Amino acid sequence: MKYCSECAHPVALQIPADDTRQRFVCDNCGTIHYQNPKMVVGSIPVWEHQGEVSILLCKRAIEPRLGFWTLPAGFMENDETTEDAARRETEEEAGAKIKLHTLFSMINVPHVHQVHLFYRATLLDLDYVAGIESLEVEMFTEAQIPWEDIAFPTVTYTLKSFFADLKRVQKEGGQFSLHTNDIYKPMRSK
Repeated sequence: MKYCSECAHPVALQIPADDTRQRFVCDNCGTIHYQNPKMVVGSIPVWEHQGEVSILLCKRAIEPRLGFWTLPAGFMENDETTEDAARRETEEEAGAKIKLHTLFSMINVPHVHQVHLFYRATLLDLDYVAGIESLEVEMFTEAQIPWEDIAFPTVTYTLKSFFADLKRVQKEGGQFSLHTNDIYKPMRSK
């Protein structure tokens, strides 16, 4: 950050009084510019047919990770809840209508200043279509998932946790768990 969004004067990185972290501070008007993590919110859209579970994935049409597969997700907007964001992103990226269930995974990604949230969801129908941020949208069973071509470690973690929970729930009953994780390493290169 170079300039104050309040008065357009240059800002300086300093520790404000009564704070412990460096912040961008405007010496002219005194505004402290806090920078906080961004929320990435999405869904795990599931379709079950004759006992076989498939998940809807999107092939990215944008960077980062152009051409790699991901769950439908994106940055949360102001004035929406995390559930609103999950529904909106699923519709924007996959053209899919879903019934949202409970929060399934929350993954901290501190090196890129993000928190990723994924909700379990049921597809209401199979009328899906790639949005402008997706090259294609496709259903995958666990065995069909292109694991080497998954875009982000948060998506890999969420998918593996989902299928492990699914097996446990199908075998023993019970409910899906909430999964949390911290991912500190940068994603692999192309």
